[in-house]
Amino acid sequence: MHPPSVIKFDHITKAFGTHKVLDDLSLDIPAGKITFILGKSGEGKSVTIKHIMGLLRPDSGKIFVNGVEITHFDEMQFRKYRANFGMLFQHAALFDSLTVGENVIFPLQEHTKMALPAMLRRVEDVLTQAGLPNIQHKYPSELSTGEKKRVGLARALVASPKIMLYDEPTTGMDPLVAEMIDELIVEVNKIQKEMTSIVISHDLKAALATAENIIMLYKGRVALAGTPAEFRASKDPIIRQFFSGKVDGPMEFF
Repeated sequence: MHPPSVIKFDHITKAFGTHKVLDDLSLDIPAGKITFILGKSGEGKSVTIKHIMGLLRPDSGKIFVNGVEITHFDEMQFRKYRANFGMLFQHAALFDSLTVGENVIFPLQEHTKMALPAMLRRVEDVLTQAGLPNIQHKYPSELSTGEKKRVGLARALVASPKIMLYDEPTTGMDPLVAEMIDELIVEVNKIQKEMTSIVISHDLKAALATAENIIMLYKGRVALAGTPAEFRASKDPIIRQFFSGKVDGPMEFF
């Protein structure tokens, strides 16, 4: 029995000028799982995420989140809706002038009425989950690339999001650090039992090792959606191209 969909795209089309990026795209993202959205550059991964966040509106079709259609939300509704999300950006996007603790506590100060002692306990909890206890006093300039990424993850998790979005979380990283981040995504999803994780990536190796569900985009549509085992077993020529590396754009393979 398949888990219920937390996000459903129903025949979504989006074009910029004459260039159609999403072409009648329908997909389902299961609740409580780690889903990788794969595809080479220009296949619509980032545009898909922007539609999930309500930063873009489709030209046609409907988007449902937990059964509620969000396609026609106004900006006030979207602001409330986005409070359900955490986002780990590709380059962590930390505030250089703030300490680690100040960076991580920022979303709680901005969006909650939590008492300060509870905020500080929550900051310590998520930094520990990210493998970085007791570093609140440090500044981003004192951290390695991997540590910055983990602080960015802690900040994204601090407000207990229902849906966690990862934008190319391991791009440009040393392979050992990238593997550590992939393992952390899995560990965090186990701890945050009801959280759904969505990872935008071009890294097939990470998807096969980390994902519970994979959606591959090709020319603005779903080429295949399924488990890592189903991807490995697929005879579809587009999928086999991913395994062979015969695609345009940056890819990582075995």
